[in-house]
Amino acid sequence: MSRYVISLGGNALGNNAEEQKRLLKHVALAIYPLIEMNHDIVIVHGNGPQVGMINLAFQESTSTPLMPFAECGAMSQGYIGYHIQNAIQNIMRERQIKRPISTVVTQVLVDEKDPAFLHPTKPIGSFYSEEDAKKLERDMGYNMVEDAGRGYRRVIASPKPIDVIEKESILTLLNEKQIVIAAGGGGIPVIEKDGKLVGIDAVIDKDFASAKIAEIVGADELIILTAVEHVFINYNTPEQKALTSVTLAELEDYLKGSHFKKGSMLPKIEACMSFVKATGRPAVIAALEKAVEAFKQKSGTVIHP
Repeated sequence: MSRYVISLGGNALGNNAEEQKRLLKHVALAIYPLIEMNHDIVIVHGNGPQVGMINLAFQESTSTPLMPFAECGAMSQGYIGYHIQNAIQNIMRERQIKRPISTVVTQVLVDEKDPAFLHPTKPIGSFYSEEDAKKLERDMGYNMVEDAGRGYRRVIASPKPIDVIEKESILTLLNEKQIVIAAGGGGIPVIEKDGKLVGIDAVIDKDFASAKIAEIVGADELIILTAVEHVFINYNTPEQKALTSVTLAELEDYLKGSHFKKGSMLPKIEACMSFVKATGRPAVIAALEKAVEAFKQKSGTVIHP
């Protein structure tokens, strides 16, 4: 038996609750072979659209107080975790397999001095006119930036994860053969202040959080499931080439050649590299629909030491 950490990309979740439940049936089917073989499984999911919708609902409400962003992240972990649990439990019921599954509301420690806090880049929430954006900057203290001609959006920091606060709980559940859903949306970002943990407005990249959890739980493999079957170099050019197997040294060279975009494949590559460097174990980036093959390293891009 092996231990897997699976990071679900945005294609695994929808833009509303009903769409999300429908799409997660496919996720459950993709992960089921690992359950059937009794492997240890941790699932980490994104929450970008969902946490933005939660935050916006409070922001636009005339009767409900504004909710801090960390609390919005916690809410998204709860309802997305419920949907994932429900989808997997229903598949197990159909196949007459019993195995417990739990969602852990997860805090992830970040450094208050992380450079990301000086240069917020992660867009969240809706688009606003320039006039409304300036009002939000003035009244709420938000950082607002123009977004590709579509209007202005709030941006917040995306610091790197340092530690997972609930790691002992996750390990305990794994050792009891529970399927674990943890660090949804990259985890609820917290900092240490005067000996206490304090939530902070930020978004942790869920692939970096997945890599940190994989390192902590001693995963045999980190798998990032996304919308494409492989990592490509020279993407969208006549020289485009799919990478099926690649070493850390080769990836370092590709990084120097700026082959991967910041808002797309780069964070996935960097997260995988951090896990492989820390553990000496492989990481895979693959398409959700090829998950079964990816678990066997027969599909996707396999990253080796």
